[in-house]
Amino acid sequence: MPEAFYIYCIGELDALAPLLDERQAEAIEPETALELIASDDLAAAASVVPLKDYDEEAFAARLTDAAWVAARAMRHEKVLEHFASRTTIVPLRFGTIYLKREGVTRMLSEQSESLRALLVRLSGKEEWGLNIFCDRAKLLEVIATLSPALREMSGRADASTAGQAYLLRKKIEAMRADEARAEIRRVVAEIESRLKEESAGKVRLHLRQAETAEHKDLAAKLAFLIERARFKEFRAAAEELAASHAPSGFRLELTGAWPPYNFVEEMKTDD
Repeated sequence: MPEAFYIYCIGELDALAPLLDERQAEAIEPETALELIASDDLAAAASVVPLKDYDEEAFAARLTDAAWVAARAMRHEKVLEHFASRTTIVPLRFGTIYLKREGVTRMLSEQSESLRALLVRLSGKEEWGLNIFCDRAKLLEVIATLSPALREMSGRADASTAGQAYLLRKKIEAMRADEARAEIRRVVAEIESRLKEESAGKVRLHLRQAETAEHKDLAAKLAFLIERARFKEFRAAAEELAASHAPSGFRLELTGAWPPYNFVEEMKTDD
């Protein structure tokens, strides 16, 4: 049966080779073994996959099968965890496939300089995600005390005649939603800036429509590259920010540790 090569991650050959002798995570397809495809001092962790399921057309069709994708995505993650918990790797996204072994070795050779630079940058670090949630109903309740413009207008309304106060309070109600959106942007920017100081890199992630539909209070998603030795400081800063913004309806959720997907450029997969 024609086969292709599924690639999980890239690392230094001397660091990855001993890990194949340990109890391994299951490859993406059952009853296949993990192997290393090497070029000089770099290697890619790989396993063979049937081309009938993994050529471009077949794989695109398989991606519509949620159960098929979920099982294999979990196996992909387990392989990455196996290597990432023991050494520095460049993780590749789910679905990185080469039709020929020579294509993998050529990629390792042609991108060797950038791969080595990535391994140096990622050494001793891991990715942590931060989800920022906002209870918009609660924020709308307190926004008049947070917004200088609304505080000023509320003061004017309190000091006005009944008719003027009525008009001002109608205007305040119309402004509340705009001011709440501005406050969300301000708080997200503050959190992002403060935690950037405790990290070796940060990325603001795109919010997918499915995520915002499921979690309507999700305001932002961030990813940070954290030195393992400084994670306590990063977490303490996140907890301090969470406590300071909780009265306004904000909630912070740390997730991880993850392979540093968001700090790795996509590898070219041309055969």
